[in-house]
Amino acid sequence: MRTRPFALVTACLLSLTLAACGSSKGSGGASSSQNATLTVYAAASLTESYDELGKQFEASHPGVKVTFSYAGSQTLVDQLDNGAPADVLATANTSTMAKASDKKLVGQPTTFASNVLTLITPAGNPAHVTGLDSSLDSAKLVICAPAVPCGAATTQLTGLLGVTLHPVSEEDKVTDVRAKVSTGQADAGIVYRTDAMASGDAVDTIPIADADKVVNDYPIATVTASRQQDLAGRFVALVTSPAGRQVLDAHGFSTPGQ
Repeated sequence: MRTRPFALVTACLLSLTLAACGSSKGSGGASSSQNATLTVYAAASLTESYDELGKQFEASHPGVKVTFSYAGSQTLVDQLDNGAPADVLATANTSTMAKASDKKLVGQPTTFASNVLTLITPAGNPAHVTGLDSSLDSAKLVICAPAVPCGAATTQLTGLLGVTLHPVSEEDKVTDVRAKVSTGQADAGIVYRTDAMASGDAVDTIPIADADKVVNDYPIATVTASRQQDLAGRFVALVTSPAGRQVLDAHGFSTPGQ
């Protein structure tokens, strides 16, 4: 009769040990997708397409919530370098991603989309802008700051065209340029083709000559410090999959190299 309590205690201890092991296995963020939050840092120009991809990812991964931080690519890299927590990084050019790679902030990047610049005006083009020409002399022009990918591309394109711009402001996010134009705070702005599409009827679009000679390629990578490498890798896989390509195409992005 004395062995019964001992056996009961032993069984209880074994049960607790197994439960603890199971709990430990489930809490390792790299493999568990139950009740997880995936944080994606993405260039501002990816807002609409990534919001859609995030919903697809959540639908195929019950219990997972995808949160996005959209900003200028350099700002995102700076935040990661300062220790901000994230699982995935997507930038609007390869040179900014290279900075993150050099600092070992990310794994091996994969290029998944490309984009080109265009000129937009408020709907109806009240300032009668015709392009990157003398029609901008009396217009309020906004562009991206040179430190961010859309600004670097603007500098490269205007240099190629031999055009000097006189913007009234330089923004840290292409979406801020888009917002100022669509709300009438500016007469014209240089944004990505995808931003012009996302603005819909709020803007008119004026193609820029030789814009296709300055193409921004978009890379994506998992963040080295992420504790959810498996889940982060699955999101990267979605973005680079045919389903991801379909979403990106619908929002105006091109396939890299085309």
